Amino acid sequence: MSTKSSTSNKVVGLTASTGFQIGVRRTLPISPEQAWEYLTSAEGLKLWIGTVSPLSFHEGETFHSSEGISGQFRVVKPHRQLRLRWEKPEWGESSTLQIRLLSNQPDKTTISFHQEGLDNSLTREQMKLHWEGVLAAIREQTTHTKHGEVEESR
Repeated sequence: MSTKSSTSNKVVGLTASTGFQIGVRRTLPISPEQAWEYLTSAEGLKLWIGTVSPLSFHEGETFHSSEGISGQFRVVKPHRQLRLRWEKPEWGESSTLQIRLLSNQPDKTTISFHQEGLDNSLTREQMKLHWEGVLAAIREQTTHTKHGEVEESR
């Protein structure tokens, strides 16, 4: 699979300032409050961080999962946004992960995962597949229908 765009020599997902990045989002027929409650529950956390001790979700809080994922919350805006350092044990450097809950309707929310500071295109592709799987699992756990669902990857 080529990582170069057909219209230029730019490598897909590579930025000048933050390394490789990936963004994946999905719109679900749930409220931002329901999305937040699930993402911050033990079941939801297991999908995107792993098995961790209960978290309080405050800026500066650190975590380390049984699966080896570690990080620190930088921005916490309940029902809207989480921004954090996020690192797998084999990486050696952390990435920045931002989770946003976007909604202008009470019963529809777009959950967006955006990760930057990835070291190469292979890691970018692995994380793209990972976040797509996380969003599919969130959809499966929080909804009983696929009606009105929209999926996007960048």
